[in-house]
Amino acid sequence: MPLVDQIVNLFAVVIPFLATILAVVLFWNRIVTPLDLALLVGMYVLTTLGITIGFHRLLTHRSFMTFKPVEYLLAIFGSMAVEGPVNTWVADHRKHHAHTDEEGDPHSPHVGHDGGIKGVLKGLFHAHIGWTFTDHGKAEQQKYAKDLYEDRGMRFISDFFVLWVVLGLLIPAGIGYLVTGTLAGAAGGLLWGGLVRVFFVHHITFSINSVCHFLGTRRFDIDDHSTNVFWLALPSMGEAWHHNHHAFPRSANHGLKKWELDPSAWVITAMEKTGLARKVVRISPERQAEKLAQPEKLAQPEKLAQPEKPRTPVSGIGGAPGATSASRSD
Repeated sequence: MPLVDQIVNLFAVVIPFLATILAVVLFWNRIVTPLDLALLVGMYVLTTLGITIGFHRLLTHRSFMTFKPVEYLLAIFGSMAVEGPVNTWVADHRKHHAHTDEEGDPHSPHVGHDGGIKGVLKGLFHAHIGWTFTDHGKAEQQKYAKDLYEDRGMRFISDFFVLWVVLGLLIPAGIGYLVTGTLAGAAGGLLWGGLVRVFFVHHITFSINSVCHFLGTRRFDIDDHSTNVFWLALPSMGEAWHHNHHAFPRSANHGLKKWELDPSAWVITAMEKTGLARKVVRISPERQAEKLAQPEKLAQPEKLAQPEKPRTPVSGIGGAPGATSASRSD
């Protein structure tokens, strides 16, 4: 990866981190307003859904269909999450599905690292954030995201990624100024609804790549290390039912049981009922039952280190922050 891209990515990660430290100090000293927290929550929900519904379930896996303006709007919201241009994000994620937890996976914690505690920590760091500073395993847009690359509107959104990042910072700052009429209000909006929000969105998304391929529960017979992590379900808007997702990549619902909370699926259902979503892909209980694993296989995860079934990419978290940033059908 070019040095300039590494530097930009570093700033995209470090600046929100430093801003969050400042925010913690301000919060501890009660120098925070309800408006600041409202902007944090509002912008978090908006940009996270841009990633989970827009970048991931719609554009990567085509779990449902919608109108082009809605598609473009979701792509812009996702771009404000500062996880990389939409076309790059989608290409990397499709390649992740094509080579899950094997050579070629851009962000597996299990590939290319030594054994022991040191190797485990190196693998988790690589999957969480380290992969964003290297070209190893990165996908080619024209191979893994050809459909988006050939869409002029989507290519425009991808090429003008920096514009959406800046807009995602200016919107909460502008709201803060309009509501309070002060520069302090604008600064609070920028800090909480902008930088702190980016920090939380980043690390929840990154945790899907790291934690949800390392710790958690499994129940389907699939050849990778993906897991379901219940305590990440709500903050990730349902993405933490990651094992379910790898079992059925095109499913619009990652939470397959009633108690598996999946806010992104709730929004897609609401879109469907209002005519904004159609051809929503859902997995029947019968198909789920067919893919359930035998208990003895779940008890021996080491068997999953060498997948037996070949994977081929199809148009089917997370992306890289900063300047740069596929799936078997079921």
